[in-house]
Amino acid sequence: MSRLEVRSTSEGFCLRLRVSPKASSDRVAGPHGGALKISVRAAPERGQANEAVVKLLAALLGVSTRDIEVVSGLTSQNKVLLVRGYQGTAADLERALLSE
Repeated sequence: MSRLEVRSTSEGFCLRLRVSPKASSDRVAGPHGGALKISVRAAPERGQANEAVVKLLAALLGVSTRDIEVVSGLTSQNKVLLVRGYQGTAADLERALLSE
């Protein structure tokens, strides 16, 4: 059974995040109620935390930062991201994120 809610769409994959800004390090903390919990050092000001999340996920998934878009929750800790260009299945994406 999947620990993350990863949805396949015509554009790529959507996943829910729970973001903790102003943390001691940038890291994936693991699943959190179907969402992926991520901690970033950046402050939640002027999109800095969102940018840090996108950079972290792009590095983990081997895609460009341009291929990851925050589609909801720009000013919330709860976000939905669209990942384009990932060459794998939803299960592969989940494994890549949770193996961090």
